[in-house]
Amino acid sequence: MAKDSELMDRRKFLCKSAIFFTGSLLGLNYFSRALAADNSINQPRIALIIDDIGFSRSRLRSFLEIGAPLTFAVLPRLAKSRVLAEEIHTHGHEIMLHQPMEPLDPHLDPGPGAVYVGDEANKIVRIMEENISDVPFVTGLNNHMGSRFTACQKEMKEALKVIKTKGLFFVDSLTTSRSMAYKTARRLNIATACRNVFLDNYPVETDILSQLYKLKKHAMRSGHAIGIGHPYPETARAIESFKRVLKKSGISMVHISHLISA
Repeated sequence: MAKDSELMDRRKFLCKSAIFFTGSLLGLNYFSRALAADNSINQPRIALIIDDIGFSRSRLRSFLEIGAPLTFAVLPRLAKSRVLAEEIHTHGHEIMLHQPMEPLDPHLDPGPGAVYVGDEANKIVRIMEENISDVPFVTGLNNHMGSRFTACQKEMKEALKVIKTKGLFFVDSLTTSRSMAYKTARRLNIATACRNVFLDNYPVETDILSQLYKLKKHAMRSGHAIGIGHPYPETARAIESFKRVLKKSGISMVHISHLISA
């Protein structure tokens, strides 16, 4: 391990030496840009996903007006799903399918287009393909509810096969600590990631800001962090305030695809 660390330090030294040398030949401006690019690679990054899009245009617009890169997870088969996805795309943001999956509580309805434990493979494939077609500009998926479904490896594997076939990525919302989704996606060599912090289980602006600061600490420790929120006015206001804090921290906000690894 010591030799590996020494080798990495040596490579880093040689890379920066090359930048200094090139800067001396091409001028200070080139050198400054090259060094800035080198530093940006090591900047901590945060991705925020806003779930449950598809019900309200006014609530969506409060997030679009923030002026930060956000990723929106759109529920399928709702009256406004398609038109809101098109509006998000027009504003240059990333879109995911918020795939409904069976929760542990049988009294909770995950909504139209849900998949359930016990569904045959061909049914899971059909439902998910229809959902993906229903939401334009989708680049990936995350689970809506799903505390029961994501804990069942057999059904989760069938769902992930659809994602792989479509060339999409998957984010495990981690609605249960028993989720098999992330591990199964990794075994299938699917680009995947896990949620780190839920922002607004308590939709109070001060509480949401507190969760955003937890996310910031995680990003500083790990180099990146993923937060999931919902289209509450309080969440939009908290993110707006948090964006100003990040400007002074050296942490950048990015779309979720920037943090996904295969």
